[in-house]
Amino acid sequence: MSVLRLGTRRSQLAMTQSGHVADALRALGHEVELVEIVTEGDTNRAPLTQMGGTGVFAAALREALLRGEVDLAVHSLKDLPAADHPGLLIAAMPPREDPRDALVARDGLTLGELPAGATIGTGSPRRVAALAALGLGFEIRPLRGNVDSRLARVSDGELDAVVLASAGLRRIDRADRITEAIDPLQMLPAPGQGALAVEVRADDAATIEIVSAIDDSDTRAAVTAERAVLRGLQAGCSAPVGALAEVVEDVDGSLEISLRAFVGAPDGSTDLRRSITGPIADAEQLGLCLADVLLDDGARRIIADAQERPDRQRPPGASATGGPADRTTDIDAMEREK
Repeated sequence: MSVLRLGTRRSQLAMTQSGHVADALRALGHEVELVEIVTEGDTNRAPLTQMGGTGVFAAALREALLRGEVDLAVHSLKDLPAADHPGLLIAAMPPREDPRDALVARDGLTLGELPAGATIGTGSPRRVAALAALGLGFEIRPLRGNVDSRLARVSDGELDAVVLASAGLRRIDRADRITEAIDPLQMLPAPGQGALAVEVRADDAATIEIVSAIDDSDTRAAVTAERAVLRGLQAGCSAPVGALAEVVEDVDGSLEISLRAFVGAPDGSTDLRRSITGPIADAEQLGLCLADVLLDDGARRIIADAQERPDRQRPPGASATGGPADRTTDIDAMEREK
């Protein structure tokens, strides 16, 4: 086959991620050329919620793919809308990096050590909601820019801390800046966080066959369950929704999916957490089932309120104290059905 043209955003993180995919394909004997694509998310500094969510990072790559300018494109899976894109398919999900969120704080502090009133930067409504739900009195500040510019706001003393994806920091050799890998019990990651998607044209059988060789079945099962939650909730990838699925062994040694999900109000007034466990072969159905449980328990109202009233997403300097009203505790969704 001729040289594979791999479309990538030109940011340091995107180029590094695409480089990992290119190297994996080269190791199988294929020649790969990186083709840089500029996306709206790279050039527009407005909040992601005003641009239509994190899907803005994927749009230009997908257009280039459909036009035949590239043969495959690499995305951060958490940046992709949950619905499939006409004419395209995800041919591979390579092994996942650490899916957790990471705190980078001054003086090596953890979330529990930061004082009330500490300023934390994030551009994610999900992280805003999760931080508010902790009820620790943090002040949330909006945050955009590349990884190093975000880290600089802590180094320069402008912020006490920022929250970023552990995977991104590790991929560009910034893991030493992490002061705490945040426990998913405190902050569930975005669906698909830490995973990559290698997307190709649905009618390009030759490239599909080549790319599928780097697919990781455990990663695909986990991400399928997480994205099914997002799709079942009919929520965009910038909604205050977290989900994490893990492939584990049950008592008889067979593999199953353990899936947890979170929907939270940006002001911390509602912290809805649910979980489910089931066969790995039913990953998508488990995600849809868990979404139904969340919807039955009030998720639709929370998501609609957060998306229709962005003013509720705390302005700079406002306190994220959380609140006891409508606070719920984690249950097992399967137990609910018994």
